[in-house]
Amino acid sequence: MLLEVCVDSYESAVAAIAGGASRLELCSSLIDGGLTPTPGLLAQIREYSREITVFCMLRCRPGNFVYMPEEVEIMKRDAKILQKYGADGFVFGALNGNGEVEMKQCREIIMACSPLPVTFHRAFDVCKKPTIEIEVIIDLGFKRVLTSGQQSNAQLGVKLIKLLMEQVGDRICIMPGGGINKQNLGFIVEHTGAKEYHGSFKKVKEGEEKEKSGADVEQERAIYVTDRDYVAEVVHILNVA
Repeated sequence: MLLEVCVDSYESAVAAIAGGASRLELCSSLIDGGLTPTPGLLAQIREYSREITVFCMLRCRPGNFVYMPEEVEIMKRDAKILQKYGADGFVFGALNGNGEVEMKQCREIIMACSPLPVTFHRAFDVCKKPTIEIEVIIDLGFKRVLTSGQQSNAQLGVKLIKLLMEQVGDRICIMPGGGINKQNLGFIVEHTGAKEYHGSFKKVKEGEEKEKSGADVEQERAIYVTDRDYVAEVVHILNVA
């Protein structure tokens, strides 16, 4: 079984690779749910490792997944640039105001990313009719879907995840993600039988200094980084499952 770790810094990428991750989902600003990473970050990770598979997030702003045409153009340009810097695939999702997959925009992004694979991200978890929208996602040409089963975490969503897996067979990869940890991973594996899993497995960076704001008031600004040892424990659970 394969583990994808989402990271938003060079330090986190190195830790995830050292822990045994099979693939990175590379973002910026995980605190905002993950945004498009910079080409410089991707290039630096590529210098560190040519072997690790890296899928780049395409998301030009925080917030919902309903995009203006101009925002789609931004993400198409980002996809072209990130391809030049060594991206192996991309992660994207767009909806319309009715909670349905925005087919035209998804088609444009998949074309811009071609021939690299594209994952439909957790925008899927706010789709109104998941068993219908999964068929649209397959028809569009996405290769996998990241989902918590439309719950706050994948452990609570195992029923829908399993239902979707039975519906799609081998036509697309269903990848559980959202709140996965070493305590609940065994349960999720047992109840879904999925082949790929996704998480951030992060911790507060040690030795962080308090930063002073403009008003000279001390504020805690915790910086989170991937926990190499935790990733290794999760990989071990998958290897023995």
